[in-house]
Amino acid sequence: MGYECWNRTTSVTTPKSQSELTAIADEALRGQPGCETARVVALVPLPHVRSGRNWEIPNVVLGDSLISDVDRGVMSVHHRLGRKFHLAGD
Repeated sequence: MGYECWNRTTSVTTPKSQSELTAIADEALRGQPGCETARVVALVPLPHVRSGRNWEIPNVVLGDSLISDVDRGVMSVHHRLGRKFHLAGD
């Protein structure tokens, strides 16, 4: 009888300033289907989070986009960018 051993590799994320990460998230959101007119105004640091995705997008300006499309887009952006970037400390 054998067994498998799963190793979880920790991914390394790139630090970005709040303005850099906001611009990246804004561009990524507008690239999502149905979100062409939506806009990320700001990112907010998550308190007490020291590694990984330490930020969130609390508010989005919808523009002419449907809320369901923007909701889906924000979740996708969080998931994808959260694996690549973290908010750099001051």
